[in-house]
Amino acid sequence: HLFPGDNDEHGAVLLAGMSHINEQLTLLIREVHLAVDGVDYVEGKVGYRALQPRFIHRLITRARDEKLVYLAVHNHSSDRQVGFSQIDLDSHDLGYPALLQISRGMPVGALVFGHRSVAADIWISKTTKMGISDAVVIGRTIQRFAPSLESGPIFTSLAHERQVRMFGKAGQAELSECRVAVLGLGGIGSLVTEYLARLGVGHFTLVDGDIVEESNLSRIVGASAADVRKKLAKVKIAKRIILAANKRARVKLFVDDIAKGSIASKLTDCDYIFLAADSMRARLVFNALVHQYFIPGVQLGSKIRPGADGSLADVMSANRPVRPGHACLWCNQLIDTTALAKEAKTDDERKAQEYGVEEPNPSVISLNAISAAHAVNDFLMDYLCLRASEGPIYYEHFHCLSQKRDLVQPRKDTDCSECSVHGLRFGRGDSVELPCIDG
Repeated sequence: HLFPGDNDEHGAVLLAGMSHINEQLTLLIREVHLAVDGVDYVEGKVGYRALQPRFIHRLITRARDEKLVYLAVHNHSSDRQVGFSQIDLDSHDLGYPALLQISRGMPVGALVFGHRSVAADIWISKTTKMGISDAVVIGRTIQRFAPSLESGPIFTSLAHERQVRMFGKAGQAELSECRVAVLGLGGIGSLVTEYLARLGVGHFTLVDGDIVEESNLSRIVGASAADVRKKLAKVKIAKRIILAANKRARVKLFVDDIAKGSIASKLTDCDYIFLAADSMRARLVFNALVHQYFIPGVQLGSKIRPGADGSLADVMSANRPVRPGHACLWCNQLIDTTALAKEAKTDDERKAQEYGVEEPNPSVISLNAISAAHAVNDFLMDYLCLRASEGPIYYEHFHCLSQKRDLVQPRKDTDCSECSVHGLRFGRGDSVELPCIDG
């Protein structure tokens, strides 16, 4: 809308939710309202162009009623660097005090875009204003914009020299700053963490409440018989593997349940989430984090299904990317409400209702590696924008018996409460609670 090729100026209004992460304000763009040229975006009385007052009033009152941040948008013709003109800033001084009164405590502000840059003037109050460090556009790929694309010297180690030949020193530096979470450090999660560590990812948050058992030794990377004897937590084994591959990595461990609010809240500052836990509660919280806080992620799994005669009916590995505003796990019936109810019960309650204690699922490391490798490859390609940003997002299902790879385009419900702009969770940040089992 802003850059149709006419070298002219165009406008819009964005409405955003908010979150406060590590003492920084993050704005989550929930709604996009394009200003029609000549109708909503007209010749200005002071500057070149301006949003029409009726258009502004309709959207500032909506922002007030929905408790969203109001952001006016226009563009300049610049490319790698952009900023507001003095006329822009003067118009903010004239108009934004009145908008703050209407918004009833919610911030208001403006964004100006260049082709590959963006700057902001955010008014928290009449006396407190903020700029912007960066903007992230999450679709198939994860694109980043800032007021200026200029960067200083970039350090890379010889350990990554061969992969720098593929995506450059700047790409390697992006990975070193990236914050990933891995939920579940079993067969798939342990492989994911090693791959990410060897790529040079710099920050890890690991969540798993289990300790390593003898039955895990066939598939958990780095696990040993000594770890079983010591009853070592799976996350501690993963940390050991990460630091062996990348001594500069920073690793946070949580030997706990991702479904707890006290744990889930620690993930809101992540750049990417790998869900390798197989519980429905983990899927529920992961799905909410993606759409509420705009954190891209992927749900991973392997499934071995026996036939009626005891033979193998299917051997499948899954790689399911999940992006904010795109088809979610609820839309695709990947969160089972019956299983959720069972997981909420204690073992004694299950037995009392004749659920029994289910047998553990089969697990084979080579099947886990299929999911892990494809998910980490997708992360690499998308996080560093190594492939086209446009195009559909597919689930990948690998059926090993039939040697088939199915690409499944996930379905999206237009009124989904999680991933739809009409829903209660999408882009709401801190204003709604995560679906956790405690605070």
